[in-house]
Amino acid sequence: MPITKQKFWIRNTNTHERYALAAAFGGYAIDAFDYMTYTFVISTLIASWQMTNTQAGFIATGSLLSSAVGGWAAGVLADRYGRVKMLQVSVLWFTFFTFLSGFTNSFEQLLLTRTLQGIGFGGEWSVGAILIAEMIRPEHRGKAVGLVQSSWAVGWGVAAIAYAAAYSALKPELAWRVLFWLGLLPAVLVIFIRQNVSESQIYIQSRAKVEAGADRPSFLAIFAPALLKTTLLASLLATGMQGGYYAVTTWLPTYLKTERHLSVLNTGGYLLVLILGSFVGYLVSAYLSDKIGRRNGFILFAIAACAVVVTYTQIPINDTVMLFLGFPLGFFLSGIFSGMGAFLSELFPTEIRGSGQGFCYNIGRAIGSMFPVLVGYFSKGMPLGESIGLLAGSAYLIVVVAALLLPETKGKILVA
Repeated sequence: MPITKQKFWIRNTNTHERYALAAAFGGYAIDAFDYMTYTFVISTLIASWQMTNTQAGFIATGSLLSSAVGGWAAGVLADRYGRVKMLQVSVLWFTFFTFLSGFTNSFEQLLLTRTLQGIGFGGEWSVGAILIAEMIRPEHRGKAVGLVQSSWAVGWGVAAIAYAAAYSALKPELAWRVLFWLGLLPAVLVIFIRQNVSESQIYIQSRAKVEAGADRPSFLAIFAPALLKTTLLASLLATGMQGGYYAVTTWLPTYLKTERHLSVLNTGGYLLVLILGSFVGYLVSAYLSDKIGRRNGFILFAIAACAVVVTYTQIPINDTVMLFLGFPLGFFLSGIFSGMGAFLSELFPTEIRGSGQGFCYNIGRAIGSMFPVLVGYFSKGMPLGESIGLLAGSAYLIVVVAALLLPETKGKILVA
């Protein structure tokens, strides 16, 4: 079973590696909690502020667009000042602006706070994935980064539980604010990072070369002729993955409530099945990434995700079938990301790894962030479920094309 193997390889890591895994895992789980909280309160805000679906989509997109800027900036700064320092800054940034979102009173105010929150949201993944990729040996790199990626399901699950508890105990007008305020609590992770997490030896050696007089490459070197094709295709791959994911997950709670007419508690139950599937998908895909390669894993999960999304949103099925279908939906929708952190780290040299990984993943997030807006826009002329399926299916086709055009990097040795 995957979980048994996961324990086995972790036992072969040292204390510094395990602390780094814990920090990156916790940081990404907080990322998920803070981002997914908004998806749970969309229907309340639409009712309270008379927002349109398009405006609600713009708030989600604002956060994702700014995360592209934050992710690339954090990657560039991590190349210069260190992975660990920028991980701390990113966590503090996005938790503060999530907390601040609980005090907003209009579409414009929430758009501003969520857009600012996105800067730290993008930075955390970029820096955490690089740190883990550099610290873990090649044969376990995919599993390690995939394990960190699985924490998204943990944070999402905690957000779903908090949503159900808050809306059961409080009036909706207060419950949504409480959910945002809770986003500040995990900032204590920064204390753990400061005390226990150290830089990777690969980064330390790379910095030593620069300090000894070696040329410091520009962060724009990822656009040099030798790397331009890789940068563009990796960005396209990230666009497809994230466009499909956000098209579905941003609107799923609203879809379940407005088109499937499920209550808050029933919606939470459906989402928990989806989240459980996501967690298992991350771990299984992480092992497959090291076993069958990064590209094959991406293609397999993209095709399967497309098929399940279309079934979930386009084909008439009863609520019981939909409940059970939530597991494979989460499995493939989330599992596709497991190999991404390792893959991007392997595509770029150490001295510009932060810039390359930060740019590709986050420009993909920026372009992919248009998919929730497009879902909202197209839902004016078709059912919301059909709009979700159309946009998600297009996104996963992009993943397949990009993966076929990129090189395989499984087992690559990272050097300073």
